[in-house]
Amino acid sequence: MAVPKRRQSKSRSRKRRSHNAVKPMQLSKCPQCGDSVPTHVVCPTCGYYQGRTMTVDDED
Repeated sequence: MAVPKRRQSKSRSRKRRSHNAVKPMQLSKCPQCGDSVPTHVVCPTCGYYQGRTMTVDDED
C-alpha cells in the first residue's frame, strides 16, 4: 500500500479544503405572498409552488 513520504503542510491541506465551505441558502420571493422562500420549495406560508397552490392537510 502506498504511504506518504512526507507530512502534508497545514497550508496545503487547507488549500485543498477551500471549496468545502458551507454556502448560504438561495432565497427567492414567493410571487403569491412575497415571503422569502428557498428555491424549488413550496412556500411554507401560502403553499404556492410553480403556478398552483399545494394543499397541506393539517393533522390535529
